[in-house]
Amino acid sequence: MTTLREYLDTTSCKEDLKELIELIARQAEPIRKAFITNQEYVDTENIYGEEQIALDKWSNKHMMEVFKKSKLVKAAASEEEAEIIKFPEAKTEYALTMDPLDGSSLVQVNLAVGTIIGIYDNGEVMQPGRNLRAAMYMLYGPMTVLGLTVKEGVHIFAMNDEGEYLMLEKDVRIPEGELYASGALKKDWLPKHAKFIEKLEEEGYKLRYSGSFVADVHQYLKYGGLFSYPAYKGKETGKLRLLFEANPMGYIVTQAGGRISTGYADILDIMPEKIDHRVPIYIGSKGVIERLEKEFKEE
Repeated sequence: MTTLREYLDTTSCKEDLKELIELIARQAEPIRKAFITNQEYVDTENIYGEEQIALDKWSNKHMMEVFKKSKLVKAAASEEEAEIIKFPEAKTEYALTMDPLDGSSLVQVNLAVGTIIGIYDNGEVMQPGRNLRAAMYMLYGPMTVLGLTVKEGVHIFAMNDEGEYLMLEKDVRIPEGELYASGALKKDWLPKHAKFIEKLEEEGYKLRYSGSFVADVHQYLKYGGLFSYPAYKGKETGKLRLLFEANPMGYIVTQAGGRISTGYADILDIMPEKIDHRVPIYIGSKGVIERLEKEFKEE
């Protein structure tokens, strides 16, 4: 089976980008090992007013220390930080966005969670997702899985007992499947969204939703369909974050032939206005999202 390094050596990635991707991928082991001892909630909230668990803070601190020591990262924006963290001693121009542990509350009930990373190569994170040089996620489920794109398709790897990543699936293409999911309470859905979801249900789409964005998008990459976290009453501009969740995962899905949209336009074209820029998200198979955009614009 092809190792992660063997695959990277076939790509157009520069050597320092290969090193950075491998370095990030290796952090799956220490993060996963920290699950048992860092499950409790701490008496703090992150900058978005969300209750943190110890593992959120530990994962963020660990990754930032790794980035600093490596000198491979010039700047990093994290869901757990109020400001962009700069690393003046960096020897590269790579800038990262990071959700250190997406779905962290699910660790306590042993469901899949993950780490989401976006990599830009010109030292800035405040730019459209279309400009990403690479995007990746580590998914901590029954297997430790790495999903990766370096603008040369999407490839899935799994970690073996020796800590080495082996390719499970090459050139992933998202099918036109019939799964769907929607975040937010149904009573708070806006009319256009509610109407579209009702149509999907009438057509036989099956609900698949875990509460971990990265785990759900990984599932939709495999089976196809429409995952959504829409605008809703009280959150008319959306809940999920452009920098940390939408752009990296949307870039991966797009590289696999899918789409990510606000319901009206491609999310990857949005210029972020602030670190905490939030957007409604529709992500998944290209056909169903094009249909959704058409219906949203016609009404």
